[in-house]
Amino acid sequence: MTSFKDLGLAEELTCALDAEGYTTPTPIQEQAIPYLLAGHDMLGIAQTGTGKTAAFALPILHRIAGDKRRAAPRTVRNLILTPTRELAVQINDGFATYGRNLRFRRACVFGGVGQGPQVRALNGGVDVLVATPGRLMDLMDQGFVNLSTVETLVLDEADRMLDMGFIQPVRKIASLLPTGRQTLLFSATMPKAVSDLASFLLRDPVRVEVTPVSSTAERIEQKVMFVSRDNKRNLLLDLLRSDGVGRTIVFTRTKHGANRVAEQLVKDGVTADAIHGNKSQNARQRALDAFRSGEVRALVATDIAARGIDIDNVTHVINFELPNEPESYVHRIGRTARAGAEGIALSFCDAEEVAYLRQIEKIIQQPVPVDIEHEYHAEPIARLFASGKGTAPKRGSGGGRTPFVGGNRPKAVTGSGRPGAPGGGSRAGGPGGAGPRSNGGPGGNGGQRRQGAGPGGHGHGKRG
Repeated sequence: MTSFKDLGLAEELTCALDAEGYTTPTPIQEQAIPYLLAGHDMLGIAQTGTGKTAAFALPILHRIAGDKRRAAPRTVRNLILTPTRELAVQINDGFATYGRNLRFRRACVFGGVGQGPQVRALNGGVDVLVATPGRLMDLMDQGFVNLSTVETLVLDEADRMLDMGFIQPVRKIASLLPTGRQTLLFSATMPKAVSDLASFLLRDPVRVEVTPVSSTAERIEQKVMFVSRDNKRNLLLDLLRSDGVGRTIVFTRTKHGANRVAEQLVKDGVTADAIHGNKSQNARQRALDAFRSGEVRALVATDIAARGIDIDNVTHVINFELPNEPESYVHRIGRTARAGAEGIALSFCDAEEVAYLRQIEKIIQQPVPVDIEHEYHAEPIARLFASGKGTAPKRGSGGGRTPFVGGNRPKAVTGSGRPGAPGGGSRAGGPGGAGPRSNGGPGGNGGQRRQGAGPGGHGHGKRG
């Protein structure tokens, strides 16, 4: 079995990984790291929880360890673009964890907070910048950051970038970078707009694919509970009060729904908080910290807000409302069973949601077992689902409720399907998850680029 030491990473990195308890790379790490160390561009098809943060962070840090150059004032040597503030913070923390034995400068910039600390972090130049596109564009327009010396560009969760309207800003940012850079693009799905972006950004890339979106983690026990809309609140409360249900993420389709469910849980004596796009960055970070520490038992979230949040020991994911985009179901339930643990995903299905359930079963290519052993089981809804009657709502609609708001051909790296090693859901978004293991080894010499770091501590913006 391959170890991180077998991948040829710098001793400072393997020591940091050992300290975190990581010895065996996950499939995406094992496949990607040799290619990235050789300087290849990469197209990675991977969900959160597969260990992709470490897959791109470790090669970047390896080069920093071997090159002691210092970044010039207001310049950036390695740029990671990510769609959400929470994911930016998580990736920044990952660099801090894996690079704990190195001297390098990093910064994390995102909107929703004052830019002063972020500007100060950038003034001296940084070796690693993790940023959301909107705030980075603002800082560039004000002259606080110069991207002319970027050596590596990482675009993480490109499909979510598309969902959030960031594709054009990303193209503009990329157009200002050196043409000789190394570029990595990661996405859980590959719609045409993301494929076009990959063709625009990447040069003769290697393609690494693990855990397709239609796959669900083997360690997750899935159940659907047919229940009337009016009884969902009571069913949720019963579950959260039952034995064995610990740290839980509850999903709703809308921001208003998340607020309502969280408020109801608090009234019923369950510590809960909501996280969604209308919350301030400080409020979102407080909710995450309280959930991570155990002060909050249930975190109620919308799909976009929860994407990329890696928190250990989430025992249950509860879909209070089924998603109207079936791919979101896979991302939702992937919040549990992380870091090698097992997890349970429970989905409430009312009469208006039976079509959503059919779409979910189609994309995951398996039926979701039905749990009838609960007080609020609605047999008429179960029969409606079993009958196959009813028309599926238009994707993107709310089912009667508030709507949810070219290039070179990549070299393929395919897998044999062995489950990946534990990790991934660490407090630093660490190396872990599950996915197919590659049968193919790295090939070719990619002309490794020189990358480095300067002396000095860590510079990072306010994290809210």
